[in-house]
Amino acid sequence: MASSSVALEDVPSVDMMTELLRRFKCSSKPDKRLVLIGPPGSGKGTQSPIIKDDYCLCHLATGDMLRGAVAAKTPLGIKAKEAMDKGELVSDDLVVGIIDEAMKKPSCEKGFILDGFPRTVVQAEKLDEMLGKQGTKIDKVLNFAVDDSILEERITGRWIHPSSGRSYHTKFAPPKVPGVDDVTGDPLIQRKDDTPEVLKSRLDAFHKQTEPVIDYYAKKGVLANLPAEKPPKEVTTEVQKVLSS
Repeated sequence: MASSSVALEDVPSVDMMTELLRRFKCSSKPDKRLVLIGPPGSGKGTQSPIIKDDYCLCHLATGDMLRGAVAAKTPLGIKAKEAMDKGELVSDDLVVGIIDEAMKKPSCEKGFILDGFPRTVVQAEKLDEMLGKQGTKIDKVLNFAVDDSILEERITGRWIHPSSGRSYHTKFAPPKVPGVDDVTGDPLIQRKDDTPEVLKSRLDAFHKQTEPVIDYYAKKGVLANLPAEKPPKEVTTEVQKVLSS
């Protein structure tokens, strides 16, 4: 089954045992198919690795999957590349097909976390249709609900040390010297899209496109609203409560 370039006999025993123990521990966990929805800066990126490890799920970020399918030159990837090369958006059907393909990997056996998709009601319907054909459905949709004003404070206060990826926040985690990395003394930068103007347009798009998706899942009875303005540890606790119910 090992489709990667490394033969199983070449995998170090420690790695193999670790993976076996992980799979053994995972075997008793309930399957979960989750969708994470939230505006930029709402903390989805902080929580998804924790959920992924807790429930042995695979993390399906549509942007990464599209790039992966294009790089692997899968039939769907080739079609997606044609659309991208023309400057067109990749069709919903293609994206759902790529998600369908990705879900067949052994790492997705216990379920998945979908992040960044669906962004529209049409996409949510197509996703449901595809899962329905497999006899499964979305179990829970975690809505990282947080006020726009809090997001602005969170995002526009972020400063990054580009070479190490260390991040600071003017209010919540300031560097010892303003504008300077604690370790190297290099100047910190702000990401181009961490400005109030860019954030405003991203939030407008989020409210316009994605709020109807939240309503769609609420009507299906699978939506859980999380108080995403709380500190990360408290949000993790809320997530665990929702997923164990």
